Amino acid sequence: MACQSKALTLLLSILVVSFCKPSNGAGIAIYWGQDGGEGTLADTCASGNYQFVNVAFLSTFGNGQTPDLNLAGHCVPSAGTCTGLSNDIISCQNLGIKVLLSIGGGAGSYSLSSADDAAQAGSGFWDDLARALKGFSGQRKWITVQSDQIFLGLPAAPEAAPSGGFIPAADLISLVLPSVKSSPKYGGVMLWSKRFDNGYSDAIKDYVTSFFSPA
Repeated sequence: MACQSKALTLLLSILVVSFCKPSNGAGIAIYWGQDGGEGTLADTCASGNYQFVNVAFLSTFGNGQTPDLNLAGHCVPSAGTCTGLSNDIISCQNLGIKVLLSIGGGAGSYSLSSADDAAQAGSGFWDDLARALKGFSGQRKWITVQSDQIFLGLPAAPEAAPSGGFIPAADLISLVLPSVKSSPKYGGVMLWSKRFDNGYSDAIKDYVTSFFSPA
């Protein structure tokens, strides 16, 4: 348990440092972590297609539980096999890519049963992460971190959304992006997930990150 907690704290600390750096411009965000065959985090960043990577998921927290990551077939925090992710995250950051932590997910053991439970969970994250980060040792520092961008969430393939919702790249480029990019809150496109992204991000990346509207 101590090994798991130490490894998780190290990983999350690096993720939080990434989050606290300012962001400029629109981009593509991708979920990574829910399929062992989707490649490494470092390779995902090195593809050049993404400006943000969401590590999915921190799926256990609240109700007095020890926070735990579920990274599917990639590694098992409780077995100490996720420590290599720290180097991957640093590699991504060196490329200017933000690595964020996705909290919750479609499955897992997480809930906040009361205001007190939420406060305890928040204090746990604070104790494990913020107090260890130089420059973010005061709560007011966190108050100044603002989220003022909205991402358009999309499945990266029809298989990623069996119940529907997939938008072909050509339709996204010609019909959807010209409208959503007119908003000052536009932050980019967020895709589910790396496992299913077999060319979709390649097809849309030039249009997501620029303000060019196709004829």
